[in-house]
Amino acid sequence: MPEKFSLKTTRKEGFYPITDSVREAVRKSRVKEGLAVVYCPHTTAGLTINENADPAVVHDLILGLKGAYPENPDFRHLEGNSAGHLKAAACGSSLQLIISGGELLLGTWQGIYFGEFDGPRTRTFFVKIMEG
Repeated sequence: MPEKFSLKTTRKEGFYPITDSVREAVRKSRVKEGLAVVYCPHTTAGLTINENADPAVVHDLILGLKGAYPENPDFRHLEGNSAGHLKAAACGSSLQLIISGGELLLGTWQGIYFGEFDGPRTRTFFVKIMEG
């Protein structure tokens, strides 16, 4: 059964570190070799793995996404959050991570981030651990 996590976002757009939550799900599962699947069930939020050492990287990711997917008065979606949908589509809604030796197999500088593109809101994400 997947584990459900709740996250309260505080800005319209931002990346929130969730690596510790995913690591805790792996520890609780006691799986030594397998996969962790992280899933975001929202259409204006997404997931990514990126550098977690320098906070400027998160700033630059948001800046880049704003430039690539700016608000546009020609968008037709009535809720007015089409740019958020585009950013979520670019990031994706799921990640698959290798579990080896009971730990997530992440690079030295890598962290897992939940991307908010239409906040602030209370969001959820799921982690499913599979042995194998």
